[in-house]
Amino acid sequence: MAVNRVLLHICCGPCATAVHGYWCEEGADVVGFFHNPNIHPLMEYRRRLEGVRELAGRVELSLVEDLGYDPEAWFAQVASVAGSRCASCIGIRLERAAQEAVSQQCEAFSTTLSISPWQDHEAIRAAGTEAAARHDVEFLYRDLRPLYPQSRRLSREWGLYRQKYCGCLVSEWERYRDS
Repeated sequence: MAVNRVLLHICCGPCATAVHGYWCEEGADVVGFFHNPNIHPLMEYRRRLEGVRELAGRVELSLVEDLGYDPEAWFAQVASVAGSRCASCIGIRLERAAQEAVSQQCEAFSTTLSISPWQDHEAIRAAGTEAAARHDVEFLYRDLRPLYPQSRRLSREWGLYRQKYCGCLVSEWERYRDS
């Protein structure tokens, strides 16, 4: 791998378990970044943040936290963009991750979203690539879905909080609507 310092956007502790390990095995100095304005309600946001903090302490991960929690702004941003709600949300988070990568003097950035079998991987790749170009930093996309079982195992072993929906209010509603 050509980069040394990688900012890793972290959606939650469980997804970060195996993804953090992957980048460390690749030789990267990983800086964790929690920025998830999509997570609702506030108590869910706090539970996921605490899970990321627990993971950071366990694996000695340097963690940057963007604690700006403004659901109204998130809904306005997602609603103002044509296309998929999920692609828009991914774009918002990866745009902010690219900015933070530059601020943290990282050569590249990536995201734990890449481990999820439920995320739109084409949207992840596209949003990361676009944000990288705007901020002159490299986006590292890897399809890490094969590591998903490992992340589930590690999160259970380490007692990390595991959520049952992506985080946004609409996804929670869809979860119950479809059951």
